[in-house]
Amino acid sequence: MESMFILLQAEASEQSSWMSMLPLFLILIVFYFFFIRPQTKKSKEQKKFRESLQKGQKVITIGGIHGKISEINDTTVVLDISGGQLKITVEKSAIVQNTADINQAR
Repeated sequence: MESMFILLQAEASEQSSWMSMLPLFLILIVFYFFFIRPQTKKSKEQKKFRESLQKGQKVITIGGIHGKISEINDTTVVLDISGGQLKITVEKSAIVQNTADINQAR
């Protein structure tokens, strides 16, 4: 009788250890689907956008400067920001958005 009680007690402690770990696993799953996965998806989209930049495309930089791409290099882009009078060189990583995307959203 005592041996049966010991076996039942051991089995109950095994289940309780799994049950105590369950909330941790659920938190990790929620954290992955709500924070990690969307961030990686967004960074992949940004990388794809930056690789597809073309001359003549209107874009916006991180600092909010609107311009038209006049030249594309490996890591930099030359933006025309005042109708051919003023050109600036910015990193490709500083370009955030295409102005056509903004016009479609409105």
